[in-house]
Amino acid sequence: MRVLGIESSCDESAVAVLDDREGLLAHRLFSQTELHATYGGVVPELASRDHVRKLLPLLKETLQEAASAAADIGGIAYTAGPGLAGALLTGAALGRSLAYAWGVPAVAVHHLEGHLFAPFLERPAPRLPFLALLVSGGHTMLIEVAALGEYRLLGESLDDAAGEAFDKTAKLLGLSYPGGAPLSQLAERGRTGVIRLPRPMLDRADLDFSFSGLKTAAMLAIRDRALDEQARADLALAFETAIVDTLVVKTERALEATGLRTLVIAGGVGANRSLRERLRLLADTRGVALYFPRVEFCTDNAAMIAAAGLWRLKAGQRDPLPIEIHARWPLGELLAPDGARSGQAH
Repeated sequence: MRVLGIESSCDESAVAVLDDREGLLAHRLFSQTELHATYGGVVPELASRDHVRKLLPLLKETLQEAASAAADIGGIAYTAGPGLAGALLTGAALGRSLAYAWGVPAVAVHHLEGHLFAPFLERPAPRLPFLALLVSGGHTMLIEVAALGEYRLLGESLDDAAGEAFDKTAKLLGLSYPGGAPLSQLAERGRTGVIRLPRPMLDRADLDFSFSGLKTAAMLAIRDRALDEQARADLALAFETAIVDTLVVKTERALEATGLRTLVIAGGVGANRSLRERLRLLADTRGVALYFPRVEFCTDNAAMIAAAGLWRLKAGQRDPLPIEIHARWPLGELLAPDGARSGQAH
């Protein structure tokens, strides 16, 4: 089966073509970062309008690169949530309309399921079941993945996600938006141990996260000292280390609690080099198989939506004609292809 994937949940317009035998044939992505940088965050109305402008040209380019015509496409997968309602509607309307016109099935894909299945774009791919650390601008979660659509949420952020905390602290340091990569680059010049920030919720036995207090601690550290370039780098390193320490400790606890021997890292913060190094060390120490998507597939993209959609289409899922999007869509409400509901307890 050859699947067309469409992603438009936030500020990336993306299209991909994935073949179950030949792999990823083509993918295109247009980021609206420059458009929203002036505002320090994503403006929903502007995001929707830009998706309308960009998705059709991206579709044509992607099909051309994949040497695929409409007759070659066996199914279409589009992001249906969670995300910005207007942005989701643009991609969903395009995907569902193409499926109707081409006479092929369509599936509405959960954006986070796309992230969970991004490592299946790589070779070798992980084997189910596995533990997933999904860490991005909007989510920080530990998830037990038993099978397609069978997910148990073990822990999540009770306030700011890790990526959101990166962005907000980067803004305090005068760095550009989005702030994760600039903050990590600044941290490379920092001195270890000069500034100490808390590791939130490590004194609790559960697997939940909280980063709002860490963000406040960083803000107070900025307020209480003169910030020359070295001090900014020291604070960036202290903040990044606190986030990474927290994620690694909680992930190790989740491995112990579940007994799982495979660990998957997904989401935009999964591209952070320090986090990757620490998790590789953890995996080696515990004898756990570790899988990352390549860096370009950590952030939002259509290849991961095509990957999740391919699994669902091959499992027999066929969604009805009416278009439904979900700005809020808890992972626990997602159904498996057979209609069973994912586990929600944690």
